[in-house]
Parts: sequence; C-alpha cells; structure tokens
Amino acid sequence: MLNDVKVIICGKEYKLRTSEAPNYVFTLARSLESKINELMNSGSGSSPYTAAIMVALSLLDDLNKANQRLDNIRIQTKDYVDEAGKTRIERDAALKEIEVLKSKIVQLENMVKLKQLKDSI
Repeated sequence: MLNDVKVIICGKEYKLRTSEAPNYVFTLARSLESKINELMNSGSGSSPYTAAIMVALSLLDDLNKANQRLDNIRIQTKDYVDEAGKTRIERDAALKEIEVLKSKIVQLENMVKLKQLKDSI
C-alpha cells in the first residue's frame, strides 16, 4: 500500500508517494534537514542546494562503504559455511574410520581369546 506523505525540507514542501510508514519518512526528512542546516551553518556559506548535494554525496559514500562491508561479511560467511561443510565431511569420514577400527579391535580381541583358548586345550 502506498502512502502519500508531505514533508518540508529547508522550507520547501515535497509530496512523496511511498510504501514506507509516514513517521519513518518524517524522521528521514528531519534528519536530512538537520544535516543540510548543519552544513549551511558551518560557516561555509553554502546554499541549501549546495549543502543538499554535499549531504547526498556524504550519504552515498556511507552507503557504498556499508555495502562493501556487507559484501565482505557475505564472502566471509560463505567461506565459513564452506569450511564447516568440509569439516563435517572430514568428521563423518573419521567417525566411519573409528567404527571400522573398533570392529577390527573386537575381531583382534576375539582372535586373542580364541588363541588363548586353543593354547589352554
């Protein structure tokens, strides 16, 4: 469902149609206006338009860096999952080998008992 939301940023009204909740959009608009005003009041003499461009560039930089970190986390997670799969296969093979060795031990113990029995007869 799309919501019609009106926000005011730096004295200008913007009408938006979005699937996001209105309160979320209002929070975004307040945050954007705050960043623009902060830049304009920093003594740089920036116009609202220039400040908005600078804020947009900064936010895009943050987004790109966050996406790069997310990609790195995905790669690490995939590597961990692959390693865990290999380790599970190795564990299963080791468990099978243990069972085979246990069986051989039982066979050898039986052979020793049989030999002892023969020797005692």
